[in-house]
Amino acid sequence: MAAPRCVFCIVVAIISVLHTFTVVPGQVMTVEEIHEYREQVRSMFQHAYDGYLQFAYPYDELQPLTCDGTDTWGSYSLTLIDALDTLLVMGNHSEFRRVAQLLADTMTFDTDVNASVFETNIRVVGGLLSAHLLSRRAGVDLEAGWPCDGPLLRLAQDAARRLLPAFDTPTGMPYGTVNLRYGVPPGETPVTCTAGVGTFLVEFGTLSRLTGDPVFEKTAMQALQALWDVRSDIGLVGNHIDVTTGRWTAIDAGIGAGVDSYFEYLVKGYILLGRPELMDMFREYNKTINTYLKYDDWYMWANMKKGQVTMPVFQSLEAYWPGLQSLVGDVDSAMKSLHNYHQVWRQYGATPEFYNIPSSKAQEKREGYPLRPELVESAMYLYRATRDPFLLQLGRDVVEAINHITRTDCGYASIKDVRTHQLDNRMESFFLAETTKYLYLLFDPDNFIHNDGGHGDYVDTVNGRCVLDAGGYVFNTEAHPVDPAALYCCSTFKHDQEELQKLHASLDFGSLLDDLEDFSQDMGKKEETPFLRTHGLDDSMESTVDEEKAPDTRQGLQFDKWKRDKVTRSWNMEEKQAPAVFTCPAQPFYSRFSILGEMFEEK
Repeated sequence: MAAPRCVFCIVVAIISVLHTFTVVPGQVMTVEEIHEYREQVRSMFQHAYDGYLQFAYPYDELQPLTCDGTDTWGSYSLTLIDALDTLLVMGNHSEFRRVAQLLADTMTFDTDVNASVFETNIRVVGGLLSAHLLSRRAGVDLEAGWPCDGPLLRLAQDAARRLLPAFDTPTGMPYGTVNLRYGVPPGETPVTCTAGVGTFLVEFGTLSRLTGDPVFEKTAMQALQALWDVRSDIGLVGNHIDVTTGRWTAIDAGIGAGVDSYFEYLVKGYILLGRPELMDMFREYNKTINTYLKYDDWYMWANMKKGQVTMPVFQSLEAYWPGLQSLVGDVDSAMKSLHNYHQVWRQYGATPEFYNIPSSKAQEKREGYPLRPELVESAMYLYRATRDPFLLQLGRDVVEAINHITRTDCGYASIKDVRTHQLDNRMESFFLAETTKYLYLLFDPDNFIHNDGGHGDYVDTVNGRCVLDAGGYVFNTEAHPVDPAALYCCSTFKHDQEELQKLHASLDFGSLLDDLEDFSQDMGKKEETPFLRTHGLDDSMESTVDEEKAPDTRQGLQFDKWKRDKVTRSWNMEEKQAPAVFTCPAQPFYSRFSILGEMFEEK
């Protein structure tokens, strides 16, 4: 392995030196200039959002060249759900309230539609969860049980429950496609990408902590553990796997397409849910990535079993990595890589899907830019960590390029070829959910999302007093922020409920209270005893533990019903055949590269 590494080290070192000398430092932006770019981003979002509502709703996406709509990932008005929390981040509370009520009144997932398990989770479940948790800030009329109950939370739970049949495999890893009404389609391929297996814990963990139903978090953790168990002897994972056998079908290892959000959710799952085993996994992966995939300040692709470089490319999706590094404190390495990625952007006015590092040009047949957010995502994280003015300059470059190259009469169009700036007739929902949101947050340093824990709100709920909006928001991979304080509030309350129920089942409370009252009188205390005050076992205890007034157990009952339905459900082969929707291409990763050329081979 030493010889190939040296060859690549020399090539990459030369490129890195050249890039170092082409960086032109800019002037520090004034507060007025920062706010000006913030307003430009708000205008970008509004133009795209208005175009979607006028020309595409209720379809999933806007087609910005023909100004009409199309369904892509599941036929559930995807862009509307995905953009909802961005409205709030940008301060449009009235539109947030209107859309939240519209979704609560009209949205249903009981449809005979084949949907991507991965995309439905990150965009729909994630979007609904975030909107649910942000509803109080928007002035929505809340149900008594909020934040542990509410219409958007119930919608998210319903959508997630319809994904659960995909995980019913021998390994616990999910299929890539599920029919929202009937389960996994007949003949569905068992091959899916690593990210499609490992990108559920943020959403599923949030659901479990809010509702008290452990099935979601348990399911996501089983899938993560299954991936960990089949990593290679040198500690790498490939990018496509057979979920029924755990056999890798594509063995190229990297940090980008097909793998990216798996690593992301190990870190964010740890931060959000406090599960230290996840950070232990990430640290082990990070060591291996730095050993086999990192060459100077670039990350390449290698054989997961042997570690030799197989593809010397930078992928646009990989630009999330510096932001993830900032979350674990590796800011210096993150900044160096981000400088490289910024140079690619400056070369084309966009980051192509694949960039050939040795030849310093966009990879043939992978030269598009679908308005991806990863570059500005990392810039936003790193600016919070460093306040380096370079990161604002990067954001400025992105805003000006997108406005100059991709704006159309009714929205913003993907770039089909970054070399010619030819446009494509698609505006994916993540442009509104992620790209514009991260840009806005980069230029809005006082946004509530940036709360560093210096303040929060006491909120009285039926579950007791909660401290909410105290900062520490965790973004899912679609940039939907989750307030960890709400998870703590609901999960703590439900844990207390469970303890009370256990106590009730094991003790005769009537006799216990009589004994305590006698003891109180003997001690000359006419009021309730400290024990009663401390544990909440006051005069209302008998009604609290009465079975007819016991805590709501609907979540558990609903899951039991789902399990019963799954056993009896059948698929009518003649009436229900439908084409599958694949999030991750079934074609092995390496074979897609075999036709591209300009790839280095080990001699």
